[in-house]
Amino acid sequence: MNWAETFNSGWAAIRAHSLRSSLTVLGILIGIAAVILTVGLGLGTQKDVSAQISALGSNLLIVSPGSSTTTAGVRGGFGTSSTLTQNDASALESKMSAPDIASVAPVKTLSEELTAGSTNWTTTVSGTTPDWLGVRARSVAYGRFFTAADEANSAPVVVLGPTTATELFGYTNVVGQSVDIGSQNFTIIGVLTSAGSNSSSNLDDTAVVPLSTAQADLAGQTNAASVSTIYLEAASPSTLSGAYQEADQILLNDHGITTATAADFTINSQDALVTTATSIYRTLTILLTGIAALSLLVGGIGVMNIMLVSVTERTREIGLRKALGAPQRAIRRQFLVEAGILGLAGGVLGAVLGSVTALILPGLIGSSVVISPTAILISLVVALSIGVGFGVYPASRAARLAPIDALRTE
Repeated sequence: MNWAETFNSGWAAIRAHSLRSSLTVLGILIGIAAVILTVGLGLGTQKDVSAQISALGSNLLIVSPGSSTTTAGVRGGFGTSSTLTQNDASALESKMSAPDIASVAPVKTLSEELTAGSTNWTTTVSGTTPDWLGVRARSVAYGRFFTAADEANSAPVVVLGPTTATELFGYTNVVGQSVDIGSQNFTIIGVLTSAGSNSSSNLDDTAVVPLSTAQADLAGQTNAASVSTIYLEAASPSTLSGAYQEADQILLNDHGITTATAADFTINSQDALVTTATSIYRTLTILLTGIAALSLLVGGIGVMNIMLVSVTERTREIGLRKALGAPQRAIRRQFLVEAGILGLAGGVLGAVLGSVTALILPGLIGSSVVISPTAILISLVVALSIGVGFGVYPASRAARLAPIDALRTE
């Protein structure tokens, strides 16, 4: 019996018990679909997290102040102190001391009530410099961003996020309108392009004013020169580490700190965030994929069970074939082909189901699902291997049957 005849015979045997074969295929199908979706969800989540972190800006370093301690000895968390100043930002702009730092954007963050007519809205007001737009990888949808002249003159101008503009006016193109921030009147000169949300805040709900304006008109006299955060943009991804070292050394020197462990500031890079998040989600993906793979084991046991039943039912057929001269390898090949067809059919249908579900699921759960061709290919190989692997014992058992004993079986 050649390979073509073997395949035809195996396919005929499977069709003869279509319901039983379908149930066997179903077990493998579910396992393969589950593995593809699990891998897709893991990769999709990594993609979403990386995109959210990248929205902070390209090649970004974030310098935050240290912790504060009250007179009662209560220590606040990182960022609660006022250890960063505009002078620190100016020092970091030095190309002599920090050649790997391309741009610097100090930010003074305040929570203020904005009023437009009879409508009010409380949001985060950020006082910063014109470099903020490039460092944070933002753009302006309407109007313009403030200039160095606006910063030098402490101009009462503001650029709103699209969410803030909508909450105050009901629409986004509000360039030329006026808004009160605290007790000061500001002219809206621009509206930012939507950037969505990150894990902790809505990036579109914000108001950005010149740093000098925030210090003079909004911050009051207490810690007016301090800044909440300093954003640094490295010249390129390859110089991010160098920029980190330069910024760290400059701030330690400026603050008169001799040991790094006593630093009253922290520097975080988005690379560290991406690496940490990716590591976490990769671990979760492996764990969930392992759990989903258990269903493949169940499907493989189903294949073995069906093939053992098939061997028992076809004992006389096996005996007749061996009596007519069929060698053991032909009998073994017959049952291995049947098991392989069941496994491969489950793999193909599972891959189709998993891929179709991966296209539909993002619209239902609001998260990306990445279809991995590698995962699909590996799943098909695994499905075929499961079919053949779990079919080895039944096939070997059929091949070892003695012709006389098989023919006597009722």
